[in-house]
Amino acid sequence: MLNYTLLGKPYMDREKIIQQFRAAIRVRHYAIRTEQTYLSWIKRYLHYCGPNNPAEVNPKAIGDFLSLLATKYNVSASTQNVALNAILFLYTKVFKIDLPDISAHIIRAKVSKRIPVVFTVEEVQSILDQLDGNNFLMASLLYGSGLRLMECLRLRVKDLDFDRLALVIREAKGNKDRITILPSTLVELLQAHLVQVKAWHQRDLELGFGEVYLPFALERKYPRANREWSWQFVFPSYKRSIDPRSGKERRHHVHEKNLQRAIKKAIVRANIHKHASTHTLRHSFATHLLEAGYDIRTIQDLLGHKDIRTTQIYTHILKRGGHAVISPLNKITRMVKKSK
Repeated sequence: MLNYTLLGKPYMDREKIIQQFRAAIRVRHYAIRTEQTYLSWIKRYLHYCGPNNPAEVNPKAIGDFLSLLATKYNVSASTQNVALNAILFLYTKVFKIDLPDISAHIIRAKVSKRIPVVFTVEEVQSILDQLDGNNFLMASLLYGSGLRLMECLRLRVKDLDFDRLALVIREAKGNKDRITILPSTLVELLQAHLVQVKAWHQRDLELGFGEVYLPFALERKYPRANREWSWQFVFPSYKRSIDPRSGKERRHHVHEKNLQRAIKKAIVRANIHKHASTHTLRHSFATHLLEAGYDIRTIQDLLGHKDIRTTQIYTHILKRGGHAVISPLNKITRMVKKSK
């Protein structure tokens, strides 16, 4: 790896920058997926810099890189913002440089305003009919509790409150905790599922394994907690794997791709022709609660939305056609008869 020199000042090579980035983001307890996403954008930015010193602040160069994403690669506004956040982290936390305002140098990607796709109750039923086992349980929680995909996969045994029919969602979006509902129809199925999971955990312990990842500094504070039953994932992977950060062999939660593929196939088999995904079940949860007459503030709390305006988008789905306007064509019966 070459060491470039700019303005007579040598600077660290690319691998050194990446190492320091990993150290900086891990000491701040960022999620591993945030680390992976930021790292991918930082690598692209370093490649864009070429032989130039990336540590030398050049607001226009940074703006040109971000503008290129919008003008040449047509990325969404949210993708462009993620790239910007990654670069800001690189400069402020790794290079220890406070960047000046670079907004004037950026061509912003166009913000899209889209209404969420929503299933009908009958469509949800038909999708769940196509699933079984863990996929059925997880999909049922996405719809029945309004969970995001990763919130479901990261559920721990201690987060299930069967007596109060509640789920505690830890470290959700924005690093916030919240409580949502646990459907009573899933209680017996989940309890039976946990019997099997506990047997796996006991077998892992007998083989000298049984540890699970604990967030932040809990592993140091409670050194034996990572083997306790209450901390295990509700939906563990069938196989143990190597933790990319600690290097330990552990049983992590199931991979999100498994459920995503299963639901995509279920949608096709149910003969539903909508551009839908796992997240559509969460949208359907909110919309169906509104249809049932529940207060929007209650739904906001269950979903974990910071801003009520995010929840209010579901009110638009309830309206028929364009703002509940009835077409004047409906009053012309002659056209209907003529078509017959």
